[in-house]
Amino acid sequence: MLLVLFLQLEKIEINNKILYVEIADNDQKRTLGLMFRKYLPDSMGMLFIFDSSGIYPFWMKNTYIPLSIAFIDENYKIIDIFDLEPLDETSIFPLKKFRYALEVNRNWFKRNNIKVGDKVKFLFLK
Repeated sequence: MLLVLFLQLEKIEINNKILYVEIADNDQKRTLGLMFRKYLPDSMGMLFIFDSSGIYPFWMKNTYIPLSIAFIDENYKIIDIFDLEPLDETSIFPLKKFRYALEVNRNWFKRNNIKVGDKVKFLFLK
């Protein structure tokens, strides 16, 4: 839990729900993702930001936390949501191009009634 105190967190909003996210905006951060962690607070997630829209595969190698992932297009609209199994090395990706991916604890989207088509507000962008 001490690690959380040293991270730079940004705020996003989906359907009036606030989430604090770590930003993975380069190859090193995107490759590491949430690997090796044993815990993720329910109000936190990781936002993967890519330089351009594309189809980028995700997997759960060395990731111990059950997660859900939302793929988000360049217009900040959720285009797909998947549940991910810990340590599963199967590649996961939507069939449409996306620019952002948001990983959270499994079922966070369901618990907060967030679904495909919803818009994400990046509150850290002015």
